[in-house]
Amino acid sequence: QVQLAESGGGLVQAGGSLRLSCTCTGPGQTFDNAAMGWFRQAPGKERTFVSVINRSGSTDYYADSVKGRFIISRDNAKNTVYLQMNSLRPEDTAVYFCAAARDSVVLITKGPDYWGQGTQVTVSP
Repeated sequence: QVQLAESGGGLVQAGGSLRLSCTCTGPGQTFDNAAMGWFRQAPGKERTFVSVINRSGSTDYYADSVKGRFIISRDNAKNTVYLQMNSLRPEDTAVYFCAAARDSVVLITKGPDYWGQGTQVTVSP
């Protein structure tokens, strides 16, 4: 019943910016009760954690590779989580997946309960 849908991927040059969006649909309290995050998967590599935000939006956490460049946020009224990506590098090229879990620790340590379909981000040198 729960579905996540990403948008906002595309092709940019190194140093550019993109903003990804993910909208959650499902039971009325699904989004408000869930930690939301982002993972990415580059060609030939494992899917890795990027960022997570707690249910109220008061706490967030980032992988070292994106700290200072990416910002995660959420709008519970719109059932939407965002990932603002700045100062993009070619190594950021990957399919980016929206994810949800009951809390932030579970999302990072055990994995998400729900995944989006992914959106391609390509950064040219």
